[in-house]
Amino acid sequence: MNKLLHTPLTVHNVELANRLVMPPMATGKTPDGTVQDDLLAYYDARSKGGCIGLIVTEHAYISPEGKAHEGQLSVSRDTDIPGLTKLVETIHKNNTAVIAQINHAGSAAMEEITGYPAISASVTAQPEYARKSEKPVREMTADDMHAVAKKFAEAALRVKEAGFDGVEIHAAHGYLLDQFYSPLGNKRTDAYGGDLDGRIHLLLDVIRAVREAVGADYLVALRLGASDYTESGATIDDAVYACKKFEKAGVDLLDISGGFCGFTVKNRKGPGFFSDASSAIREAVHVPVILTGGVTKANEAEVLLEEGAADLIGVGRAIFKDADWAKKEMEE
Repeated sequence: MNKLLHTPLTVHNVELANRLVMPPMATGKTPDGTVQDDLLAYYDARSKGGCIGLIVTEHAYISPEGKAHEGQLSVSRDTDIPGLTKLVETIHKNNTAVIAQINHAGSAAMEEITGYPAISASVTAQPEYARKSEKPVREMTADDMHAVAKKFAEAALRVKEAGFDGVEIHAAHGYLLDQFYSPLGNKRTDAYGGDLDGRIHLLLDVIRAVREAVGADYLVALRLGASDYTESGATIDDAVYACKKFEKAGVDLLDISGGFCGFTVKNRKGPGFFSDASSAIREAVHVPVILTGGVTKANEAEVLLEEGAADLIGVGRAIFKDADWAKKEMEE
């Protein structure tokens, strides 16, 4: 048996049965943004048996202009809450903890889908990984940024009202908050750009707004695109500095992934694509750290835990493809 992987962990005030995480993965199963029966069946199948310690549900858009793609889950309306409550109940009955990831796509949103012009930190240098539209991007004003922080807070409150164990702020994979964090996407010269303190200004605004909305006792996580793994991009040193600030602002759990490079790192194979970043961050903060990327076996997760790469290990595609993966791997 993989001893560390099976060890319980309490994150803030949420008890996890083990260190295995099902990370957020878009399913496209919500044509109008609301929870449908096939989405419930998808999460039910993967949480059955309680073999996954924590599920982070797929990214949900906080406002219509922040929608990333067709079929994306919504947390932008109060009318979304009943469906989200059913989703929580489905996962909880299988004795699995669940938090909801909330997101604004920024320039990765397509006006062709949303009906709104895409907004971002800057009008230039949008991520090739996430940018799919030919429409122009509008640089955000101070009012836009205040509005986005408010929308994140409102979405987080809906997540709490739906009964989720916590909420995760998405700041990775070339989406809006990552567009501010990364120097590849943020060319601003005001207080929300320039040096790293400027580039994380909006992220800190969002964290504080979310924390104020949900209260001190609620779990708040943040997924960070720690490094862009490319010249002139965000670095691991940036991430270590930023994560200390995020922890101080009220983040209880850090979920480390890629930035403008997306879910993978070029020419990097094997389990733990982002382990260099997650291990450096873990040494610098006092909150648990999740690492996802390239793990397909429980023993690979165990090795990463033993090496101190993270406190929790996410397994994405293997669980996406096989609903029984966790049951088979965790019971071996």
